[in-house]
Amino acid sequence: MKKQLKMKDKMRQRSLFVDERSLFEKLCYQSNLQAGFRAVKKNGGSPGIDGVTIEEFGSRLEEELFQLQLEIASWNYKPSPVRRVEIPKPGKGAGVRLLGVPCTRDRVIHATLKLLLEPILDPIFSDHSYGFRPGYSQRQAVESAQQIVKSGKEYVVDIDLSKFFDRVNHDRLIYLLSAHIEDKRILRLIGMILRSGIMKDGMVIRNEEGTPQGSPLSPLLSNVVLDELDKELERRELEFCRFADDCVPRRRTQVCKVAHPV
Repeated sequence: MKKQLKMKDKMRQRSLFVDERSLFEKLCYQSNLQAGFRAVKKNGGSPGIDGVTIEEFGSRLEEELFQLQLEIASWNYKPSPVRRVEIPKPGKGAGVRLLGVPCTRDRVIHATLKLLLEPILDPIFSDHSYGFRPGYSQRQAVESAQQIVKSGKEYVVDIDLSKFFDRVNHDRLIYLLSAHIEDKRILRLIGMILRSGIMKDGMVIRNEEGTPQGSPLSPLLSNVVLDELDKELERRELEFCRFADDCVPRRRTQVCKVAHPV
């Protein structure tokens, strides 16, 4: 808990020095794009629809980042459709998880946006949210759940947001972001990224909802949407812990031991 509070205070302090109105200019800085590439390289991953690997992009990094800088600043940047990948979920008959793999150059933009937006957005998130946040982890989520059970909360409501990443409403997400991001150009760019399309079997499919699992930006955007759930649970004075789209509220009185997927 001390580590979480220290990290959150650090993020709040960083947010004080962020001019939200000039985020778009900061996105165009070579130094920030380089930081975005380093994050992409560290995370690894397969190429998008253009087949360009992270290693190939990195071998001509200065040229690639300069081109990205020009395209973004002149509004000639156009994100490519993500490559559809289906990964079987664990368990018999559990179906598949749909991933959207962006091209490396697009992933650099996504990662840079994440680095710029996280200091602004993370401090507003609930302390009960443990997924994809600096200073938070799966282990801490488990420990939090164990502590709640030990406090005498016998009954559990297990909330499973079925296909959450595939069903995020774009307009609602942009609206929620606009409450904290003053630079409308950043909101416009995120809208372009969300609606860039999906390439499957050589055909481009329009996507009118969802955030692609495979983008460095998606976990942060998902927490923006799910923060509404956290705030509602807090308003009802329920103790809970959430890791991404898995949430487990607890009460002393019986509500429901197992909930159907939402």
